[in-house]
Amino acid sequence: MPITTHILDTSRGTPAASVSIVLDFLKSPGNWEAIATAQTNQDGRAPNLLPKHHVLEAGRYRLTFQTGAYFAALQAETFYPQIEIQFQIKDPSQHYHVPLLLSPFGFSTYRGS
Repeated sequence: MPITTHILDTSRGTPAASVSIVLDFLKSPGNWEAIATAQTNQDGRAPNLLPKHHVLEAGRYRLTFQTGAYFAALQAETFYPQIEIQFQIKDPSQHYHVPLLLSPFGFSTYRGS
């Protein structure tokens, strides 16, 4: 898959399972189009994020992680009920892995492999 993600809960030292994710594509300024939805598995991964025959385009994308529901299920407070990560794809033939390292009061991301 050309776009993949996974979530690690650094506060617990485990993958973050059952987190809902939406992948959007910026069609025009301010006009986001949802192209995929998924939920992380027990490994914190969303293996089928993109539809099987989706053709990736160059442009800006956004991953939105519903972290508030994840922490609520753990009965844990969080400062970030939702996390949005925007990224730019210039070469659609490449693989883009966008991991999320998560804790109740912080997060980080990077372009993985």
